Amino acid sequence: MDSFFKVTTLTRVLEYRSLFSPLEEQTIDLADAVNRVFYQDLVAGDDLPPFSRSTMDGFAVRAASTFGASEASPAFLTVKGEVPMGRVPNVAVGPGEAARIPTGGMLPKGADAVVMIEYAEILDEGTIEVTRSVAPGAHVVQSGEDFQKGEVVLAAGRRLRAQELGLLAALGFGRVRVFRQPVVGIVSTGDEVVPIDETPGPGRIRDVNTYTLTGQVRDAGGLPVSWGIVPDRYDSLKDALTSALEGSDMVLISGGSSVGTRDYTLQVFSDLPDAEILVHGMTISPGKPTILARIGEKPVWGLPGHVVSAMVVFTAVVRPFLEHIAGLGEAFASDALRIPAQMSRNVSSAQGRVEFIRVRLRQAGGRLLAEPVLGKSGLINTMVRADGLVAVGMDEEGLDKGEAVVVIPL
Repeated sequence: MDSFFKVTTLTRVLEYRSLFSPLEEQTIDLADAVNRVFYQDLVAGDDLPPFSRSTMDGFAVRAASTFGASEASPAFLTVKGEVPMGRVPNVAVGPGEAARIPTGGMLPKGADAVVMIEYAEILDEGTIEVTRSVAPGAHVVQSGEDFQKGEVVLAAGRRLRAQELGLLAALGFGRVRVFRQPVVGIVSTGDEVVPIDETPGPGRIRDVNTYTLTGQVRDAGGLPVSWGIVPDRYDSLKDALTSALEGSDMVLISGGSSVGTRDYTLQVFSDLPDAEILVHGMTISPGKPTILARIGEKPVWGLPGHVVSAMVVFTAVVRPFLEHIAGLGEAFASDALRIPAQMSRNVSSAQGRVEFIRVRLRQAGGRLLAEPVLGKSGLINTMVRADGLVAVGMDEEGLDKGEAVVVIPL
């Protein structure tokens, strides 16, 4: 207990991520891979697309044959044939010549551009007049224009979106290697906490934190598992944490991290085998009485019981840890996703801590403004009305109206 509330800076807390290793890989079907984290750099084995193709219905031409063409002075071209869809063309295009081509058709030898059908009038079966000139490469996707052979197509640590799935499909990958999703155990503590389907009696509250943390874990790419509500009893909390550790890669315990005769979180953490208390108390507000322990090889958090404090701590520190063990690269982590805005009013702050201000975003006069949402840490409505958080640095006394800030999305 000697380390109680020897607060740790936010920067130092985040450095502890290096103590935990990303999870192992697994191979899954491409159709199931959306939002999963890619495991290994993928290098293109071939050019993509593998051939130059048209992006329009029209006529494949040599661009030089159309130079100077206009409605008043059209260019007359001889039609040599037609490009079949899905097959290699059996025609070639020379000076003053053209070939019919569909969207997606392979560009025939000799052609370097496509004239849109709207600007080509068919005079007879073998002749067209072109009323608009085209530059080389017009309406054509060149071979290797998407990716070239040997190029890194997808970097390890990227979260796969629909567009990445499309790229993998184009390269013929029906199964992909990804990091295993972290399973996050969630334990809610307190004699005053009741299930949400009960009507709370005097001095009691419904279990809000299990659901807010479940949503945050899922949004961060984890698999939340609730271990229920645990009363303020040492043995009950120890049993719940032991079970949660067996089935989880990270555990979140909400409540029981502050000073109090019935707050057993720190004691339980310390008494488990192979446990190390890394942090008890952070220089942030709200969320100062946060605990971080390493039990075995797993991060275990003691979060504040107040819903806003718990959600802010998750956003500021827990999510970066969760993304780290999920294999997400720094360039793709939520730390890199910030919204620039300007403060709508002055905000004061005490020095010596990082204060997270809840804000909502609104447009005004062509600017994106961050408008503070003020309220106590027990009021969920302040989070409902907020779009994000703005951090006020430890050495700052506040933020001025009009000051440039970055908003952490919620």
